[in-house]
Amino acid sequence: MWAVKWSFVGLFVTAALQVIVVALSGSVALLSDTIHNFGDAMTAVPLWIAFALARLGASRRFTLGYGRVKDLAGVVVVLIILFSAMVAGYQAIERLINPQPIELLGAVAAAALVGFVGNEVVAIFRIRVGRQIGSAALIADGYHARTDGWTSLAVLVGSIGVWLGYPLADPVVGLIIAVAILVIVWQSDKTVFIRLLDGVDPEVIEEIRHAAQDVPGVEEVAEVRAR
Repeated sequence: MWAVKWSFVGLFVTAALQVIVVALSGSVALLSDTIHNFGDAMTAVPLWIAFALARLGASRRFTLGYGRVKDLAGVVVVLIILFSAMVAGYQAIERLINPQPIELLGAVAAAALVGFVGNEVVAIFRIRVGRQIGSAALIADGYHARTDGWTSLAVLVGSIGVWLGYPLADPVVGLIIAVAILVIVWQSDKTVFIRLLDGVDPEVIEEIRHAAQDVPGVEEVAEVRAR
């Protein structure tokens, strides 16, 4: 809960600062990064709800508690990230078709650095806490934030390209960011859905089989299952 709360604050402040620069500069690359940061901040909401429900403990109907809600929250996180990729991609393509001048390149570069720092801090929080509590959703969201930090640096590259006389560098970087978000969607999707479907590392199954075979009196282990 602590990690989710402060990561939301960090990303929301980061995105809010970037919005100001987007409005003044017209940078579509920074706009894509800002949309992504706002989307990443919003993913804290389903995670917070999931952790709150998980704290309720077991009941007569849900005898194992509500821990699976965290996996469902992971699905919501993936959908939010996918939506941000679609919006960012649309904005970048539209700007490629209808180019517009970019202003305040120094401010755009500074906002890109702010985005990188803000996302890296949030990534460290989420990944560390996610590993401590065994939350696949929080870990996936942490890696998403880390990659979002690198996409912020891509905005810096785009601003340098515009400064060197290549105005299309800005929307091209915006499109690259959209593609990068889609890659994160794919990676997070695999992690979350494997967990949701009770997927287990095959090495764990082999360790269980080996341990069972070493028990005195056990002649054969026919089948091993785990969740």
